[in-house]
Amino acid sequence: MQRWPRRNDADSIRARQEALRDRVGEEVFAHDLTPWEKSQEVLTGAALIPVAVVGPLLVELGEYELEEPDGTLRELGREQDEVLVPLAHTEGGLSASVSRGAKAAALAGGFRTYVLHDRITRASCFVCKDTEDAVALSRWLEGEVERMRDFLEGLDDPSLSKRAKLREVTTHVVGPMCHVLWSWTTGDACGPNMMTRNSYALNMAYVLPQAPIRPERAILEANMGGDKKPSHQFFASGHGKTVLAEATLDADTVRRVLRTTVDDLLELSWAGTHGSVASGMQSVAFTPASAIAALFAATGQDLGMVGTSSMAHGTARRTADGGLHCALRLPGVEVGTVGGGTTLPYARSWLELLGCAGSGKVYRFAQIVAATTLALELSASAAMATAGSEDFFRAHHERGGLR
Repeated sequence: MQRWPRRNDADSIRARQEALRDRVGEEVFAHDLTPWEKSQEVLTGAALIPVAVVGPLLVELGEYELEEPDGTLRELGREQDEVLVPLAHTEGGLSASVSRGAKAAALAGGFRTYVLHDRITRASCFVCKDTEDAVALSRWLEGEVERMRDFLEGLDDPSLSKRAKLREVTTHVVGPMCHVLWSWTTGDACGPNMMTRNSYALNMAYVLPQAPIRPERAILEANMGGDKKPSHQFFASGHGKTVLAEATLDADTVRRVLRTTVDDLLELSWAGTHGSVASGMQSVAFTPASAIAALFAATGQDLGMVGTSSMAHGTARRTADGGLHCALRLPGVEVGTVGGGTTLPYARSWLELLGCAGSGKVYRFAQIVAATTLALELSASAAMATAGSEDFFRAHHERGGLR
């Protein structure tokens, strides 16, 4: 078996490239990889994604801060802004559709967005001897929250995060298993690494030595939440940032810009809602993942989190004057404006364009994600609502299928 070099030093990178050059050509090795040497393991080349910049997105954004000690969100004020949005993707029609949705909303006064909740959760599990022990452990854990916070604050361990703050502990007992949802806030970082390190410390250095019963096994993540996956748990309780976006469109804007009618959009909403229920879909929405993935790719977010972040619940309702109120709830927007991929070349620049680079920007960014997603929902739904869904077909045929 060929020995494959695994380090990210210059010699190892060069050795991997030489081994592959005859199979993949030169273009994937054409970029200086030095800025990315710490971004991942076994770094070998690059894949470029084209970036469109669409807009302007007219959106009224809330300004928020976390109140201590309970970590509830408080809105400080609201301000309307025009935002140009970078979208990294190769999906024909996507950028045009987001642009059209943004235009329709702007003509009707723009989007309004709200952040309702901020928590990121690591779902650990302690396997006990039997159900009796699991119940006893559950009761003990839920009474230890304040002491756990003090324990973490008192640790002199540079591997732990002082910015990740434990907010709640929720348990779920089934059989001999005591699932534990450690809920954290992590500042302007998305926070999975921070909460993982701190959750591990709680499991191994607090629970196992101090619990009144001795669990047989500790598992750091056991899927009770739904990390990087759609889940009912996070759809209902939230994960990352829970964000709302809304817009109210008059009937004339729907007809002139979206090229459909309020009646046709409501008919589509009726059919689509029944379809999503029948399929067991963990969302009531049309195509949120496309906008979210494109924004994530441009701004250095963790692409594995598109699954949770794109869970969505959309609503549409006729207004008293015959227009359309539409809204979207994204319960699990997992984003950061510091740390991780946001520090890398290009990602930082696109975050700067959004006014979202660095500390104090994460709630702004989460709201822009929600407004962009609703812009796509509006336009794509309008295309599907036309007779026979002709506009939706034409968009895919002309912009996507004939490249």
